[in-house]
Amino acid sequence: MELHPIWNDYPQLQPELTQTLELMENSIQLKNEPVKKALLEMIGAGGKLLRPAYQLLFSQFGPEKDRQKAIALAAAIEMLHTATLIHDDIVDDASLRRNLPTIRAEFDNNTAVYAGDYLFVTCFKLMSDYTGSLRSLQKNAVSMEKILSGELGQMEDHYNLAITVDEYLANISGKTAELFALSCSAGAFESGTSQLFAKNVSDIGHNIGMAFQIVDDILDYTQPRAEIGKPVLKDVRQGIYTLPLIYALQTEDKQLTPLLEKKELMTEDDTQKVYQLVNELDGVNKAQQLANRYTKKALKRIDNLPNNPENTKIILQQLTQTLLTRTN
Repeated sequence: MELHPIWNDYPQLQPELTQTLELMENSIQLKNEPVKKALLEMIGAGGKLLRPAYQLLFSQFGPEKDRQKAIALAAAIEMLHTATLIHDDIVDDASLRRNLPTIRAEFDNNTAVYAGDYLFVTCFKLMSDYTGSLRSLQKNAVSMEKILSGELGQMEDHYNLAITVDEYLANISGKTAELFALSCSAGAFESGTSQLFAKNVSDIGHNIGMAFQIVDDILDYTQPRAEIGKPVLKDVRQGIYTLPLIYALQTEDKQLTPLLEKKELMTEDDTQKVYQLVNELDGVNKAQQLANRYTKKALKRIDNLPNNPENTKIILQQLTQTLLTRTN
């Protein structure tokens, strides 16, 4: 079991991230062997494990040093993330995830729904076994509601050529940033920090998540398919318009709109033209500037955190900066 190369620069995190993956794998107890195998392959397929990593890092700030608990909660959060990916793949009719066939492509949509639901159940079972209070479970439920609201908001905006930056930001706030916020705040609160500290940490996670999703969307317009592990600009054909394209549409829609109005009938040449126009119309640069601002907000708050013996603050700063400049 190999961790993503991003962790080569953070050897102090590798043991607990490896244990997180092992616990996730050991928690998959399905009797359906083909689906169990597919879930295990997805878990071990090289996901970045960013959310559990932030959870583990922020668990270093509290007085309670229960690493088994921290690892269990990290596993639960990554299972929650994996479940949402499986359901995303169903909605998006996706055939690839992390350079492997998706569960819906390998089996069918019904099987993928059940597999995602199984991970949700396993996630909340781990959380109920290890969280210290009803308040934590309530927070997890509220976060799940926000995540689903973000997904639904994105669905409602399919093929919406008038989508605004604010609408996009509202969607990714739930779809992506909320789980980063939960990861950070759960790590802090469950290690015994104050509610005020956990709230501050939640805001850090939210800014990190916003920057992360914006950069993820930028990569569709800067990186080839082989490097990001998914069909480049397939989202555009499905009517999912992300920040670089939204900025480009605001600058000049006369060239882009006729292409986008073809919807799922867009050809490879059409998507390549969209790719070119979004870059020419400064959509990528404007999106990168906004990602920079969210990252700076997170780094400023991280800088105000207390120092601790594990050099956690330094690791948080380095990791958060790395996410802004990543190429995959």
